[in-house]
Amino acid sequence: MGLIKMVSLLIGKKGSGKTKRMINLAHDAVDASKGVVVSVEKGDTLTFDIDYRVRLINIIGYEINDFDALYGFIAGLLAGNYDITDILVDSTLKIGGCDLGLFTDFVTKITPLAEKSGAKLVFSVSAAKDELPEALRDAVTII
Repeated sequence: MGLIKMVSLLIGKKGSGKTKRMINLAHDAVDASKGVVVSVEKGDTLTFDIDYRVRLINIIGYEINDFDALYGFIAGLLAGNYDITDILVDSTLKIGGCDLGLFTDFVTKITPLAEKSGAKLVFSVSAAKDELPEALRDAVTII
């Protein structure tokens, strides 16, 4: 892994303002990007909050229920559109499952994909920093 980590985690307990911070990150990304910014959520709560230039995807319709499926979904997005610069995934543990060990495996698997594509990936996670496995804390940027 290079000096710049391509995978970031937006962490905090439920009700700590992660979704609002994710919206702000999406807006910052779309303002800075010369390509496509994608925001993935489970449901449609961000529909009226996200800038129209961000490609908003409600993942419910795609039957994504674990981290392997989420990996395939993100890999497919990147394979299908080389102009994607940022992918932001809200409520990641609601999409892939609450097992932080499996989430760590997912991050380990997806990091090389992010580096190869040059896309920055941000995942919001409902957890405190001290709840995250040490390997995960060392592998990503915590925001």
